[in-house]
Amino acid sequence: MARSLDGLVFVPVADQAPGQVGRQTRFEYREREGGIWAEYAGGDVVRGYLVGTRAGDTVDFRYVQLRADGSTASGHCTSLVTELPDGRLRLEETWTWESQDGSGTSAVEEPVR
Repeated sequence: MARSLDGLVFVPVADQAPGQVGRQTRFEYREREGGIWAEYAGGDVVRGYLVGTRAGDTVDFRYVQLRADGSTASGHCTSLVTELPDGRLRLEETWTWESQDGSGTSAVEEPVR
């Protein structure tokens, strides 16, 4: 799959733990020449940024966010870009916090139009 993420909005399919992204979080992706970046906010996240690279269907990035309680956090994520049966894109994520303990998996996808 080579469909660009540029200009796409993604939303989490489920809430994570408090202080992390949740169903109210919106990610606005940009992509140029193998580079990926996004700004995100919503729920417990006041402002977040991610930046990384894309090779084929794999996105690799670092993220940093400001939380509603005034704390910050950062980490690393690798995502697999997949296409849903209705044509929307989904990112299957495997992430690890670098500023605190914890790791896990999650998914974000284009909202239903």
